[in-house]
Amino acid sequence: MKILITGTSTGFGKLITETLLEEGHQVAATMRNSQNKNKASALALTTAGATVIDLDVADDGSVALGVQDAIDALGGIDVVINNAGVSMIGLQETFTIDDWKKVFEINVFGVQRVNRAVLPLLREQGSGLLIHISSVVGRVNLPFFGPYTASKWALEALVEGYRAELPGFGIESILVEPGGFPTEIFDKMSTPSDKKRVRDYGKFANAPKKFFLKFARSLKNTPEQKSQDVADVVAQLIAIPAGQRPFRTVVDKMGMAEALAHYNQSHEELTAGLYKGFGIADMLKVKVPTA
Repeated sequence: MKILITGTSTGFGKLITETLLEEGHQVAATMRNSQNKNKASALALTTAGATVIDLDVADDGSVALGVQDAIDALGGIDVVINNAGVSMIGLQETFTIDDWKKVFEINVFGVQRVNRAVLPLLREQGSGLLIHISSVVGRVNLPFFGPYTASKWALEALVEGYRAELPGFGIESILVEPGGFPTEIFDKMSTPSDKKRVRDYGKFANAPKKFFLKFARSLKNTPEQKSQDVADVVAQLIAIPAGQRPFRTVVDKMGMAEALAHYNQSHEELTAGLYKGFGIADMLKVKVPTA
């Protein structure tokens, strides 16, 4: 498969790239600042066999150029993995509008930019797979991650829209929902810009930090929660024949997987019922090219 993935300098993106290369796929690994800040990561992935391309999902021109470079380098694209993302932690009120815009610019609008850049090609060839890395907090809310959680809920809705509108062109749109994993995203989490509002909360202003430390301890006490699991799941999904992939896949070993599996199944049944009621059930069936 010819695969384009965003956000590959660290975390899930780097692991997914390495895993897919090991399985024999051609991978265009995109990241920002591949010639300076992320030069070491770019070199490592290039050495592993990836085609590293500079791409900033928050910039229209960069996305258009980067996707075209990937198409030229790989000779096409079969799979797109929207992985790039940022996170924030803090009391929701204390995040400014600009703080919110920063998260949505990457986690939501960045996905739309990449999809819009690649979908003309996928529609023309009559096949393709869009994999979106969401989160368990895209399904249930936890406090202190307001902008991040909202962006993942928005992402889930965006992906559901594509799920219905693209199958007739042979294109699947699916979600991977990881729990909390020990990746670099935790080291890069931004905090609220409105420091005065933070102080106005008094002692409760420390609640986000206390919650995060508690979560970090839980993560440390769950060594089986390995980031590689997410990369393995992505590889497994790609290997499944078109039209047979689950729409949502939860990856978690800290107690969320089973509960969310029931939730997601109920949502599937609700969606199927609504589509059937409106007479559009066929929209959810992927058109698989016949030999």
